[in-house]
Amino acid sequence: MYDVVASIVTYKNEETVLSKAINSFLKVNLNVYLYVVDNSPTDSLRSVCSKQRVEYIFNNKNLGFGSGHNIAIRKMIGNTKYSLILNPDVYFNNGVIEELSVFMESDKSVGLSMPKVLYPDGEIQRLCRLLPNPYDMISRRISPMILAPLFDAQRAKYELRWADYNKQMDVPYLSGCFMFVRTDIFEKIGLFDERFFIYFEDVDLSRRIHKNYRTVYYPQAVVYHGYQRDSCKNIDLFRHHILSGIKYFNKWGWFFDKERKFLNDKVVQDLSAIKK
Repeated sequence: MYDVVASIVTYKNEETVLSKAINSFLKVNLNVYLYVVDNSPTDSLRSVCSKQRVEYIFNNKNLGFGSGHNIAIRKMIGNTKYSLILNPDVYFNNGVIEELSVFMESDKSVGLSMPKVLYPDGEIQRLCRLLPNPYDMISRRISPMILAPLFDAQRAKYELRWADYNKQMDVPYLSGCFMFVRTDIFEKIGLFDERFFIYFEDVDLSRRIHKNYRTVYYPQAVVYHGYQRDSCKNIDLFRHHILSGIKYFNKWGWFFDKERKFLNDKVVQDLSAIKK
């Protein structure tokens, strides 16, 4: 039984970037293992993954983010206490995985945790969010190309920019770039919904976990993420984002989603009380 098993899904990633993520995870003072699931058209990343405690899985086709991770998660179930969903462009210093493990051990009601995420220059990424409504999708993905200033207030509310990112927060949506999950939860709530090729699969999973467990932002641990909003630059990714958004709202509800309203209102109320 491993302490932590991680999964990285790759697609045409730079070798140096992926190597940094792999090395960050392997420098852990715990019993760990890593799956690298490669959706690239060639196996050129195989050499980067030729290390002890790393298993390289080459799909020879792009299965998507959630489907790729599910290949690894199925192998994790029953073999590790904690699972880490990790982006290939995330890196961190020693102690992060240990810190999150201790935190999760201290409170069995926590099913999912995410550390503080910074850009490489040290600026914070505000990845604690409310459950999205269709207007949030428009404000984040369409407006930056057209009328960004008109949607600043909407984005600020959705991204909880007014909250204190130096304090722990219970929020319903934690970013998929770094999801530290109690593994047995997957047997209860399911894996990533493979209807989402890319985008919204992390919203969906985080929401399902949040319904039954605490989903906690834990700023005492810090990682770095070379995040780029590619869907605003690449027309194909933009199309995938819109399609996934449609699938998400078809599943959970568009403008009438009572559960979303209840969970979001509770988060805002609780965080407002903490801020006071």
